[in-house]
Amino acid sequence: MTQTQDPSVEPERRREPISRDRVIEAALRIMDAEGLEAVTMRRVGRELGVEAMSLYHHVKDKEDILDGIVEQVMSEFDPPAPGGDWREDARIAAGGWREMLTRHPNVMTLMADRHKPLANPTSVRPMDTALGILRRAGLSPRDTAQAFQAFGGFIMGFVMMEQGMMFGHDDGDADHQQEMEAFSRMLAGGDLPYLQEALPILHECATDDLFEFGLDLLIRGVESRAS
Repeated sequence: MTQTQDPSVEPERRREPISRDRVIEAALRIMDAEGLEAVTMRRVGRELGVEAMSLYHHVKDKEDILDGIVEQVMSEFDPPAPGGDWREDARIAAGGWREMLTRHPNVMTLMADRHKPLANPTSVRPMDTALGILRRAGLSPRDTAQAFQAFGGFIMGFVMMEQGMMFGHDDGDADHQQEMEAFSRMLAGGDLPYLQEALPILHECATDDLFEFGLDLLIRGVESRAS
């Protein structure tokens, strides 16, 4: 006799097997939503619906998870296909890198604290792409490597400034307006003529405009060096 299932009872959902990729993806979600301090073995296990000890079958420890986050974020970057103008390629690549870091700002702390190279070709491919763009500009291998560091430092530093205190702002930012008014009143009492002169301009600049201006300076520097 065939046994019928009670329709009021929902069949047990099959749990997706735990893997290293799933552990890293869960940790990245937690980092983006709750901050770097929230990434613990217990919290990742809870996110995946398993005990923390189960994670050790897939990762060595929390440090291994954090290394995996860096590699995962690096792998997310989709570098531009080489075009006819290295300047345009540089702008597209820089903008994409900025967008990726803005999406995962806490990863910059992990990058700064990392003392070993990345472990797979996919995660370092963006670096190879960026170096290729600069080589096509006509730089020597040494200048290419140094320009690569300059671009990377500018983009990461810019995103860090975007996340915190910055003069430039987006339209409709009332809080920033009030802060700059208070800052201006403070300057009025000191002997700071150049800062007072620059403040209105700094305040009016949108962050996208500031970013493009910085890229312009770097690109012109590359052009000058290559020639």
